Amino acid sequence: MSKLDSWIDNKIVQNLFVWLFVFLILLTTITNGDRVVVVASFIILLLAPAVYINNIFILPYFRKKRFLFFLLFILNAVVFTIISVILIKTFTEQILKITMFINFFGIMILALVFASSIKLARDSFIRRQQEKEAELKLLKAQLNPHFLFNTLNNLYGLSVVKSEKLPGLMLKLSDLLRYSLYETKEKLVPLEKEIGYLENYISLEKIRLEDKIDIQFTKLGDLSSKKIAPMLFIVFVENAFKHLGVLKNGESSVVISIEEKDNTIVFKCENTLDTFSIHNEDLEKGKSGIGLQNAKKRLALIYPEKHTLRIEKVDENYIVQLILDLQNEGVTMYYSR
Repeated sequence: MSKLDSWIDNKIVQNLFVWLFVFLILLTTITNGDRVVVVASFIILLLAPAVYINNIFILPYFRKKRFLFFLLFILNAVVFTIISVILIKTFTEQILKITMFINFFGIMILALVFASSIKLARDSFIRRQQEKEAELKLLKAQLNPHFLFNTLNNLYGLSVVKSEKLPGLMLKLSDLLRYSLYETKEKLVPLEKEIGYLENYISLEKIRLEDKIDIQFTKLGDLSSKKIAPMLFIVFVENAFKHLGVLKNGESSVVISIEEKDNTIVFKCENTLDTFSIHNEDLEKGKSGIGLQNAKKRLALIYPEKHTLRIEKVDENYIVQLILDLQNEGVTMYYSR
């Protein structure tokens, strides 16, 4: 990134530029003789608190609670108009008139609308950029080369002994690659396809692990009519197999469930951890945590404030629970360990 780009992306520089633009407009519209600069500066000082309170505390309600937003918007404008008129009267010793209040209220509304528009446009632009970055990361994560390499090696081993399992497993691998390459381009995909993708992945992992672990996958509720963003669950399932460990009693398991209830999808993935993972490794750090961080970013972008994600270690188990609220257009994020 060049220095120019850094300056353009700097929020402080952006705010200073906007206020300079407003200042120049005021200089050309105020006709108060030789006190034009002082008056313009004074007006900006009166407008700034209302603008920043609106952008920081009130504007977030615009997408969630429109009525509350407009109520707070008008209240903010009225309160700071009254404060501004009182200050103008105090410093200029002008007679307080209703026209003064009306004029400054109009200026305040215009300033707040202008500031809100710029903020919404900027946030929309940043959000689109983040979505593009998230999709790019998704594309990079769609084909795990280590998983593919191990799977092909195992399939080769089956071909050598001419196993009857080979044709079916080759078909599953083909379906897995087809889904990850072509069918994830849509913003939403049928939940059934996402489940089918997980089942194919689990089947191929069973080959690698040679059926030495207990793998359970349960599905409950009406899953046929639901749609979700593609490849939301696979990161957590991959992580479960990646950090799978054998306990002291020799047991090892991965338990996955997807349940639909009242337009809410509850995904849960639990796996046993080996001793090294429990005592010496933070699964959220390093390369092992990149997929989890990307998953969190995608959830925050695609389902803003409409999902709950819990990731925690309980005794010798690593548990992920993701709840998606499909009743609304988007999904709150809570994280605990």
